[in-house]
Amino acid sequence: MEPLLTQLRAAAEPTRLRLLALCARGAFNVSELCAVLGQSQPRLSRHLKLLHEAGLLERLPEGPHVYFQLPAGADLARALLARLPEEDPLLQADRRQAARIAADRARAASEAFQREGMEWDEIRALGLDAAAIEAALLAALPERVESLLDIGTGTGALLELVAPRVGRALGVDASREMLALARARLSERGLAERCTVRLADMYRLPLPDARFDAVTLQMVLHYAEDPAAALAEAARVLRPGGALLVLDLAPHDRAEVMRRFAHRWPGFDDAAIAGWLGAAGCAAPRPADIPGPLAVRLWRAEKLPARLLADA
Repeated sequence: MEPLLTQLRAAAEPTRLRLLALCARGAFNVSELCAVLGQSQPRLSRHLKLLHEAGLLERLPEGPHVYFQLPAGADLARALLARLPEEDPLLQADRRQAARIAADRARAASEAFQREGMEWDEIRALGLDAAAIEAALLAALPERVESLLDIGTGTGALLELVAPRVGRALGVDASREMLALARARLSERGLAERCTVRLADMYRLPLPDARFDAVTLQMVLHYAEDPAAALAEAARVLRPGGALLVLDLAPHDRAEVMRRFAHRWPGFDDAAIAGWLGAAGCAAPRPADIPGPLAVRLWRAEKLPARLLADA
């Protein structure tokens, strides 16, 4: 009973309820929350510390900033927020300010990408058939997925695609600029409560074992220095029986593509992917080809239960 009382006490304050309402709509850092609420950083930091310690907010360090959002299991917080009146003038003003900050954040990230000449929509930049790729990914996913992890999420396009099928989805990426664009995308589409993103290294995911029902890596592996290690880490956080989807280039000899996009590998053949996934504890993958100017392949594998791994 004590944890429940602690959460109720933590939420029972006007500023903290406003913070919960904001962080239910997406991840915000302390400076952004100060700008929305018009309060000082020391004061808001104390409120955020209380909410975090009570388990009502999740704290996500990201470079020089720390972002706050509702954790996956914050059922009490969501129940309380559902009782707040949507037409409350203060909450409406908070939402308008939050939308402005999200737009500014996306614009700044886009400008940084343009200045640095970075190509952040690789599927279209390579002239690949985006519609065919999306259709193949959706066909390979179960009709309903309670929890999904997208590794190398980039601008969050895959999270937006699968959102109607998932209970909760998390995207991870090593680029803060990418994550800024992803947060803006998810916020604009009204998906920020169900789909979240965070900074993470795909070789050392800050996530527990067997956490997700499905894990996706879309156009990520050809950048990896160690594809086997990346797949092993993806399999680690996948539940037994869960689906691991790897979409990447098939083998090619286009040297100019590798130079322009700084690819580490010229695509992958079935034997390499099958070997790495087998070593990671997954069943032999089923490949599917997606034709285009560069051949793309989708490998779908399932994580084997522990007893089958022991037998093997």
